[in-house]
Amino acid sequence: MISVTQAVSEPYAKCASDTVVYRKGKSIMKKYDVTALGELLIDFTENGTSGQGNPLFEANPGGAPCNVLAMLGKLGDRTAFIGKVGKDFFGTQLREAVEEVGIDASYLYMDEHVHTTLALVHTFPDGDRDFSFYREPGADMMLTEEEVPEELIRDSKIFHFGTLSMTHEGVRRATKKALLVAKEAGTTISFDPNLRPPLWKSLDDAKEQVLCGLGFCDVLKISDNEIQWLTGEEDFTQGVGWIRERYPQIRLILVSMGKDGSRAYYGDSIVEVPARLCPDTIETTGAGDTFCGCVLHYVCEHGLDGLSEGDLKEMLTFANAAASIITTRKGALRVMPTPEEIGKVLA
Repeated sequence: MISVTQAVSEPYAKCASDTVVYRKGKSIMKKYDVTALGELLIDFTENGTSGQGNPLFEANPGGAPCNVLAMLGKLGDRTAFIGKVGKDFFGTQLREAVEEVGIDASYLYMDEHVHTTLALVHTFPDGDRDFSFYREPGADMMLTEEEVPEELIRDSKIFHFGTLSMTHEGVRRATKKALLVAKEAGTTISFDPNLRPPLWKSLDDAKEQVLCGLGFCDVLKISDNEIQWLTGEEDFTQGVGWIRERYPQIRLILVSMGKDGSRAYYGDSIVEVPARLCPDTIETTGAGDTFCGCVLHYVCEHGLDGLSEGDLKEMLTFANAAASIITTRKGALRVMPTPEEIGKVLA
């Protein structure tokens, strides 16, 4: 499957804003570059203290899948989201935020009976985080199989998902239906496990669903601690080997390593690029999602065939720079970096 960004044939000239994909000799228009399914929630992030010394929290729109889409939108990609929020104050705030950053929210449902999921984010001095979730239940868990828009997924070049939409049976069925539709349609599937242990009944249950996700995906973005937990291998390359042995269909594996940078594993190539560390980093919320969005943008532009080590280095360098910017900001979804800001970091 090869993306065509120029020399579009005459029948598609009037649809220049649509993505055109060639598959088995046939040209197929795709309305969206990336569609994602999953959680959309409020991240309450610490923002100083009150006059009484109590912590103050800012209600930032969040949720990994939409963070990824927001970054893609800043890079000019056409995106859509499938998910559910509560029909409450926070749900309205989230819908407005998603639409504000240019994500198609036609399939963002609002539940009249279950409130929007909330997460309190405690930030440590080094910028790392700890999460407390208010989600028993949360509206994002209420998405059903019947609400999965099959045509939207078929009309997307990439389908992206994580495991927060696989923690409970109902939304798990919806996620797996979406994956089956994407697989049948030949849509490229991207997966970021984004492990949040407090949301699982057990880590064994989490591992089962992560392995299920690996069985579907073409592109895997996984963090350093996640690959060690999943595979039992301390060495990342050995961990990637463990995954490839079991899931050989995965074309591109990205390992994000925080302050140590990132790696890309593609074919026989292993490319590592150091992080761009910012002295004014305040928190790491959204850094992995920003990185993932930049990688998917590169895949939209270049496809997954014939990538050179130079291509992989270019992709990682850009993604690392974007991730470094988001660590200097509160929240993620509304404040993703622009191409111009990323260019200044690279310069």
